[in-house]
Amino acid sequence: MSKTALVVDDSMLIRHTVCRFLETRGFQVESATNGSEALEMMGSVRPDIIVTDLQMPKMDGSALIHALQASPETCAIPIVVLARKGASVPQFGEHVRSVIFKDIDIASQLSRALESVLPRSAPA
Repeated sequence: MSKTALVVDDSMLIRHTVCRFLETRGFQVESATNGSEALEMMGSVRPDIIVTDLQMPKMDGSALIHALQASPETCAIPIVVLARKGASVPQFGEHVRSVIFKDIDIASQLSRALESVLPRSAPA
């Protein structure tokens, strides 16, 4: 059974890069351009992992993470944060498992994040 990922980023290039990376590793991938769109999708999609940017219009990643953590249905979904290098990343608690910096080799960072978050599903 394949795993599902939700990628949330307002940058089409970053969203495409992360989605393709996950698809090549067997994930079924859904994407959203901001936090409010992602929360709407949660009504019909229950991802195994969420990869989200922090800086987005409408609803940023911090608000999305807090909304997910506040809901019993979504509080256990592991989250990987996308941030620009040098950005201040707030502490979100145990569900934010990894931080990936957009301007450094995203693929190798995603590989490491997947191995730590979903070890049995992430091929080497």
